[in-house]
Amino acid sequence: MKAIVIGGGIGGMCAALALEQSGYQTEVYEAVKTIRPVGAAISIWPNGVKCLNFLGLKAQLQALGGNMAFMAYNDFRHGQTLTRFSMMPLVESVGERPYPVARADLQAMLLDRYGAQRVNFGKRVSHIEQDATGVTAWFEDGSEARGDFLIAADGTHSVIRPSVTGQRAERRYAGYVNWNGLVSIDETIAPADQWTTFVGEGKRVSLMPVSGNRFYFFFDVPLPQGLAEDRSTVKADLTRYFSGWAEPVQTLIAAINPETTNRIEIHDIDPFPQLVKGRVALLGDAGHSTTPDIGQGGCAAMEDAVVLALTLQAHSLGIEDALRRYEARRADRVKDLVLKARKRCDVTHGKQPEVTRAWYEELKRETGERILSGMQETIVGGPLA
Repeated sequence: MKAIVIGGGIGGMCAALALEQSGYQTEVYEAVKTIRPVGAAISIWPNGVKCLNFLGLKAQLQALGGNMAFMAYNDFRHGQTLTRFSMMPLVESVGERPYPVARADLQAMLLDRYGAQRVNFGKRVSHIEQDATGVTAWFEDGSEARGDFLIAADGTHSVIRPSVTGQRAERRYAGYVNWNGLVSIDETIAPADQWTTFVGEGKRVSLMPVSGNRFYFFFDVPLPQGLAEDRSTVKADLTRYFSGWAEPVQTLIAAINPETTNRIEIHDIDPFPQLVKGRVALLGDAGHSTTPDIGQGGCAAMEDAVVLALTLQAHSLGIEDALRRYEARRADRVKDLVLKARKRCDVTHGKQPEVTRAWYEELKRETGERILSGMQETIVGGPLA
């Protein structure tokens, strides 16, 4: 049987790999001619790592991942450590390490595994139709593709989603802007083996190590939508927003390359229960667009791919029955992740200033146990716990 996969990003490529591993033929169609990953890097938490291990990518992932042995929160103004702790208790409890990875490296790894020459680039889907025996996708260039079922991994702006849910999902602005990129590791900014986050004023500045002696960095600032800011004003904007912040933050701002720094207004979509209609299934951001505040967006797409393949492999009452079972296994899980990220987003970014100030005070007494326990709860909810 053949699956048509719409979308060649993280979710689509993981789905194609998982389906082929389970004995299905796949064809992948990607709208853009050249994939340029949105965002500089991604934190792959142990639930996502286990999914990539399942796809046979353990060694490749370990080569790309940074050594995130510790986690620390620092005061925004003076830079002193509020709390610092080892990640090892988390690793020991869930049985795997987290790996921060540059998105371009992750995308290349997935494409290499599948075969980049097999992906049909420049194929923007216009609409789909399904019948009792399969699904046909039509593309804006007039071509079409047909398979026994279709996986819609076409992202947060999914063209296919309305045909599954029966309505258009409105994206919700989360209230903040994120700048992100990569810089060379500089231990005057942060230790090379640590996830370091400076917090204050409802803002944050964070650094994670990735391969190639690089830090993945991001800045978050609560701001109105639609400001006239772009790469040409990055340093001036960040210097203004982080005036008075600690010296390592100023050193980071001076080090960034505006040409490779992304500015993203952060959105999510209210969770919805319907991920499947007939022979069409939503996967990744098409089915559960979330803020990045708990680092689970990409991991959730990897989970989707594994659950989809295992469910299809394990059930013999037909494609539509198996896809309904995929939906049943994923709907509550992804709803929980979206809402957890939204709650964390509001605390971190000062939606209720008194709640955020209380969080800052809690960090001064934090031993790591509470934070790691929350991470563990999220991670063990994955399919390969």
